[in-house]
Amino acid sequence: MLLDVNQLAARYGSTSVLHGVDLQVDNGEICALLGANGAGKTTTLRALCQLMVKTEGTVTFSGQRIDGFTTERIARAGVAHVPDGRGTFLGLTTEENLLLGASSRGGARAIASDIERMYGYFPRLRERRKQQAGTLSGGEQQMLAIGRALMGRPKLLMLDEPSFGLAPLVVQDIFNIMRRINREEGMAILLIEQNANIALDLAHRAYLIEQGRIVMSGKADDMRKNARIRQAYLGD
Repeated sequence: MLLDVNQLAARYGSTSVLHGVDLQVDNGEICALLGANGAGKTTTLRALCQLMVKTEGTVTFSGQRIDGFTTERIARAGVAHVPDGRGTFLGLTTEENLLLGASSRGGARAIASDIERMYGYFPRLRERRKQQAGTLSGGEQQMLAIGRALMGRPKLLMLDEPSFGLAPLVVQDIFNIMRRINREEGMAILLIEQNANIALDLAHRAYLIEQGRIVMSGKADDMRKNARIRQAYLGD
């Protein structure tokens, strides 16, 4: 088990959002976290990296308790978080953003090799390597945010709404790249995605969160067949 979350609670100030969330992600597994707006999906990812929320419960990552760690220490432990809104540094070039993703690492040769690896996954970024990130399209910025996260060589990549605001063909391209990264590198992925269809196509397993609680989980294929999921999230 790579990630094991037990009874995770989270709040913003006095407002409680998560109420005892349990979830697991295995090594090399893609898990989707489904739910309506306001259900607690984004807060779950923030709570896992101790970002902007107060938390209770236990989070074990790669055999180590990390729920008491700082956000920076959690990242160094191997958890990469691509937030909603992407979080690219708009005034820096594409390549400078990628280099920032490796700022906690040493080894110039290895970093240069990883930049080439990102350009292999995202050829558009090679074409835009000297271009300011703020001038990239939304899809290119999303690719850059994912590439920058991967530059830290994480064990778990957490993605928050990677398809938001993007054209369908761009979304398909990004999800195909995610599938390739998972297959070729064994990268575990925890995905929040409003488009349940595309999320379940990518994921091995899925969780459904409602009002801050996990109410259903199972293999992605089984979740897709569930009448409740089909009616509420798949448009059937």
